[in-house]
Amino acid sequence: MTKSAVKTFGILTSGGDAPGLNAAIRGVCRSAIINYGMKIVGIRNGYRGLIEGDMFPMQSSDFSGILTQGGTILGTSREKPFKNPQPDEKTGLLPLDAIKMNYKKWGLDALMVIGGNGTNTTGSMLADEGLNVVGLPKTIDNDIVGTDITFGFHTALDVATEAIDRIHTTAHSHSRIMVVEVMGHKAGWLGLYSGIAGGGDVILLPEIPYDITSVAKQIIKRRDAGKNFSIVIVAEGALSKSEAELDKKGFKKSRLEMTNSIGYRVAHELEAATNLESRVTVLGYLQRGGIPSSYDRVLATRFGVAGADFLARGEFGKLVALQNNQIVGVPLRDAAGKVKNIPLDDPLLLGGRSVGMCFGD
Repeated sequence: MTKSAVKTFGILTSGGDAPGLNAAIRGVCRSAIINYGMKIVGIRNGYRGLIEGDMFPMQSSDFSGILTQGGTILGTSREKPFKNPQPDEKTGLLPLDAIKMNYKKWGLDALMVIGGNGTNTTGSMLADEGLNVVGLPKTIDNDIVGTDITFGFHTALDVATEAIDRIHTTAHSHSRIMVVEVMGHKAGWLGLYSGIAGGGDVILLPEIPYDITSVAKQIIKRRDAGKNFSIVIVAEGALSKSEAELDKKGFKKSRLEMTNSIGYRVAHELEAATNLESRVTVLGYLQRGGIPSSYDRVLATRFGVAGADFLARGEFGKLVALQNNQIVGVPLRDAAGKVKNIPLDDPLLLGGRSVGMCFGD
């Protein structure tokens, strides 16, 4: 057994759930116990549990048989302890003070935080406050700066692609425009990959503001060529060119005025512009649920094992990342508060254009 810089660490999952979280928990915990003899404290419901002291000593039985399970055995929340902090009514403690108190109370030498942009941004802020933190990159959006890929993305891509495949048959049978709305609030990786894998005719992404006239021309061109249906993939964060010119306040107001999600608006606009029947499918949480793909199980395990190694070596304030298929440590502050968007010269984006896909511009 190798000597470790950490004897006891706390582990939490925060933000939206994603396939592979349990595989990551298992990878961290098994490696930490087998290779380094560490003790583990499970933290329930993300940073909320760390604030409230909802924690428990984890045993090997707690993470046995969870490799294939979706969701997270630790539970999660979107608690942000640094955003508009308010003192607790009972204790009078601010969230940060409560976190530090529970960190000390439970004898923690470090924290393992598993999550997306918000989770690792909070982890970076806790590191700046003197806590020892290591982060793992989880999100179906694949939008964390510093890592080539995040676990959860591959499974969501499989789900979205299968849905698009199935919708193709209905679109063909009924001669309709079928709009498929996928997740991707600020970055369109899931829309781009699933759209290309599923043979979408139009892909609308947050990175490329769309002109509905341009999209309508593509669909009419297909109709005139004898193709009686079109598949339109819309990321939930897609926006029109006119919206792109608004300031943050104006954009937020325009979205609040929408009665449905962006997929419905695009379908309505296309129906008016083409006089073709349109239908919408919003995949929503289906993309985040269910068992992880084999790829995500392997990737999450790899990240988890590396995370235990980082703890043992005392490499704190780092995000465990994958670059050129090699595990590296990226300073949490380098990823904090940032989003990895699709570059306009991304090879896959250019490839989509080369095979005739329309991106709305």
